[in-house]
Amino acid sequence: MTSTDVTDVKGPESAGDPTANEAVGHAAGAAPVAAGTALEGTDTTAAPELEAENLSLPGQGLSAAHAAANRGARLRSFEVADHAVPRSDVEEWRFSPLRRFAPLFEDVATDDREGDFAVDYAVSVPEGAPEPGVLAPGQAPRGTVLVPEDRTSAVASARTEQALHLVAAKNAAYDTPFRVDITGRGAERRGNAHLVLEAEESSSSIVVLNHTGSAQYAQNVEIVVGDNAQMTVISVHDWDDDAVHIAQHHARVGRDARLKHVAVTLGGGAVRLNAIGEYAAPGGEIEKLGLYFSDEGQFFENRLFIDHSAPNCTSNVAYKGALQGKGARSVWVGDVLIRKSAEGTNTYELNRNLVLTEGARADSVPNLEIETGEIEGAGHAAATGRFDDEQLFYLRARGISEVEARRLVVRGFFAEIIQQIDVPEVRERLSAAIEDELARSMN
Repeated sequence: MTSTDVTDVKGPESAGDPTANEAVGHAAGAAPVAAGTALEGTDTTAAPELEAENLSLPGQGLSAAHAAANRGARLRSFEVADHAVPRSDVEEWRFSPLRRFAPLFEDVATDDREGDFAVDYAVSVPEGAPEPGVLAPGQAPRGTVLVPEDRTSAVASARTEQALHLVAAKNAAYDTPFRVDITGRGAERRGNAHLVLEAEESSSSIVVLNHTGSAQYAQNVEIVVGDNAQMTVISVHDWDDDAVHIAQHHARVGRDARLKHVAVTLGGGAVRLNAIGEYAAPGGEIEKLGLYFSDEGQFFENRLFIDHSAPNCTSNVAYKGALQGKGARSVWVGDVLIRKSAEGTNTYELNRNLVLTEGARADSVPNLEIETGEIEGAGHAAATGRFDDEQLFYLRARGISEVEARRLVVRGFFAEIIQQIDVPEVRERLSAAIEDELARSMN
């Protein structure tokens, strides 16, 4: 469902800083364009107004300010000391409630209490798959793809002595998912983790990461998809209301390989996910899907970055969220970088938010950086709105009560995402969770 009553498209001005995102932001709601066609005959000499706004066109070097803001130039380091404690005047953190996330900026070890760890892990693998293993820092493939982009990720890396390693073997296709059930054992307890998910050449697999309970949880998820492999990673965040979670997911996709990454956030006091995808060779495909439902006082943030550095690769992003209750907040920032070498790229990103009650707020910022005009297509769209009055009128005119009509609209809004989740158990669970959320707000 796409709302025709778009009441708010949140960008930098909604945060009180009209210039903060100009360096990398573009207008929300833009339709897909064939960039190669759009740039034909265009004079790419940097105009003064572009320089003033810190923008640059293909064929031109980056301005100093644009270089500083360029998503692909962000500092990456395993050293905790290289990453400053986040501040609200930094673009990357300007939407985030730093006081709530503050415990995860501290460089502290996992709370183990003599073997009673803050976070419990239950791991199962499909029949015939390699048994779960562990990787020490510097032991490949750990650290070959994921290099921390922020302080929390660097702490999670440094403080995890043994990373969980799951492998889909070469040429194997598994009928059931790999599963990792992650259970927090206390809102005041700190957990650090690093997971490595590896799909070897020509394999086909699904991995489900399920988060419940409560903790202060710093997490890295490193995803390595080999040539011609297919992997689906489904991360469900169904924490208790007092949990705090920051995660960095970083994936690299090989030649003619495919990754579907699904992020679902239904619970937690404050949850922030930085999901990165990149390509090792031509022919790769990345699909990122997301669903979130923020209640009173909950803060959910999804930041995505797809780095197109190889030619003839595709990416597609679709995230949908609903919000209800006073203080319900969501943030979605989608960054796509098409580098000069990435000719033949085809990419699109979409974010839609449905505000169900007064007092909720959604910020949505799609960003697109294009360094070459030789691409198939690139576009993005974002919108935040309330219920579509025409849809409600249509349903009520057929004898459906207003409450039930609103429920049907929300179900339809999320159906597009839920139907693309490959695990029936997860689809059913999400549908039930959405029904529970709606029961609280519409009864």
